[in-house]
Amino acid sequence: MRGTTRVSVCIPAYNAARTLSSTLRSVLEQQTEHDFEVVVLDNASTDGTGDIAAAAGDPRVRVVRNDAVLAIGDNWNKAVSLATGELIKVVCADDTLLPGCLAEQSRIMDNAEIAITATRFEVIDEDDAVLETGLGLPGLLGRRAARELIRTIVRDGPAEFGPTAAAMFRRAHFDAVGGFRGDLVFPMDVDLFARVGVFGQFHGSPMVGAAWRNSRFNLCSRTSTRSKLTDMLRFHHRLARSHRAYLTRTDVAAADLRLAAAALNRLRIRALRLEPRPAKPASSPNTSDLTTA
Repeated sequence: MRGTTRVSVCIPAYNAARTLSSTLRSVLEQQTEHDFEVVVLDNASTDGTGDIAAAAGDPRVRVVRNDAVLAIGDNWNKAVSLATGELIKVVCADDTLLPGCLAEQSRIMDNAEIAITATRFEVIDEDDAVLETGLGLPGLLGRRAARELIRTIVRDGPAEFGPTAAAMFRRAHFDAVGGFRGDLVFPMDVDLFARVGVFGQFHGSPMVGAAWRNSRFNLCSRTSTRSKLTDMLRFHHRLARSHRAYLTRTDVAAADLRLAAAALNRLRIRALRLEPRPAKPASSPNTSDLTTA
């Protein structure tokens, strides 16, 4: 039943056995005065993801399994639809929350004028080691108008804003905008954040509250650069058409230039990889052992 819980942490999970325990532990160890639930939606995984979630043995965890694999947008929307909380936080099954994240964001969202909040984030590797920290929210710390949020997301891109796990928004606003738009896979989360942001103000917290995992097996790593750039181009042009009061032609042009520069850099890297290297001179039989030093 809707509205019986203050916060719902939704974890859409597909073949996430390698990382789900770490993700769940980071959520369940959160200390907050508000009650919260954890909804794990197992997207018909084949690696025991659902068993790992069930083994958490915590009454706050509710595990639901799909009969068949859903597309990412449909799966994420279903995960939120299962939630009962007024406030929603979506955490990918390979990312983590840092201590104090839920308490800080719940406190911020006590202010009805705030439509969405996010923290800064860090990057971890496959073994949970921190690679970088203090990232995200360029120019967005503190309370900001919706236009500032949308403009920054478009001009700087989703990577600068932060991972999905860094944000918290209101379920009522999620329902009002129709949830995630799954045809935009790479910017699907920031597309939602921009659209729910128009219902109030954005609050950027300086705390590092979430960690994004840089790994060989996450969706970002398995998505081609071309697909990412194409999705981003469609995203900011569509957002500009539907939110004319928040984005100018200059904003869109700046975003186009950023994507063009990224595409050219990608082509340069590929050209360097394909460039033939000069052949090494053959070693004489008498000196070949010395060349290994």
